[in-house]
Amino acid sequence: MIMWLDLLALLGLILMYRWYRQSQILENLTDKYVFITGCDSGFGNLLARNLDRRGMRVLAACLTDRGVEELRKETSSRLQTVILDVTDSQSVSSAAKWASTIVGDKGLWGLVNNAGVSVPSCTNEWLKKDDFFKVLNVNLLGVIDVTINLLPLIRKAKGRIVNVSSIVGRITISPGGYCMSKYGVESFSDSLRREMRPFKVKVCILEPGFYNSNITSGELIQRDMKRSWESLSEEVKQSYGDEYYKKCLSYVDGFAQKCNKNLSLVTDCMEHALTAVHPWTRYTAGWDAKLIFIPLSYLPTVILDFLLTIGQPKPAQAD
Repeated sequence: MIMWLDLLALLGLILMYRWYRQSQILENLTDKYVFITGCDSGFGNLLARNLDRRGMRVLAACLTDRGVEELRKETSSRLQTVILDVTDSQSVSSAAKWASTIVGDKGLWGLVNNAGVSVPSCTNEWLKKDDFFKVLNVNLLGVIDVTINLLPLIRKAKGRIVNVSSIVGRITISPGGYCMSKYGVESFSDSLRREMRPFKVKVCILEPGFYNSNITSGELIQRDMKRSWESLSEEVKQSYGDEYYKKCLSYVDGFAQKCNKNLSLVTDCMEHALTAVHPWTRYTAGWDAKLIFIPLSYLPTVILDFLLTIGQPKPAQAD
């Protein structure tokens, strides 16, 4: 009995130490510059507004002029904006030069690679190579391009890089390019973290669960799925059948309705990664990620495949 009490006391002390260590926040946050991609809406937009309220110097990258205008209405004059298309290397290079002129010798304290897309996303056979590339070009190659261009500024400040992956970077639950792009972000982040250690640059990976933002819009996915279906040959359509197609549309709609609407669970993790003295290497946001998908990712493949295909619709010509 005494031994168990000792173990519980030791566990309590470890947890208290971890809590204390992670609760320490940096000083002089108002002197630090943070570059955020994908600030038109969703996580990036909320994070930009939150950091601006904390007095940090935000460099917000938006894809559209409308995104810039809307963000400026809700933020202070400290926040500065730039138009950035992460799939265009010229746009990335120009944004990096723009950031360099602003941060000067202070360097860039934080980079949050948040910009991302989830479509095209449907049954693999319904997609083309370009459909996969569209997602990979934003979610993975865009992250790499932005990071490489801004690394000299981040090294100068001994700063932080926060790469937004997903819980599907651990477990593939849907076809298309989205999951594989997030696996790629995980791999890139791991190698970059080890390379940056000698420079005292910290690389953090954020793995959200499923959130009802512009990224996971059921209507958007359904519209794209309809486009893919209508472009298929009659042979492929007959192989799957109209019933299979309709059930896929219904599943997407039901899934989107169940997504978490509290985006602050994700942005809180981003803020901690940027402002904590000792940030975590990985952040998992959402109880679905913590209690369902992470445990599932450790199951044997045969069990995982069974669980993930229980509710799948059956194609018309399946045996």
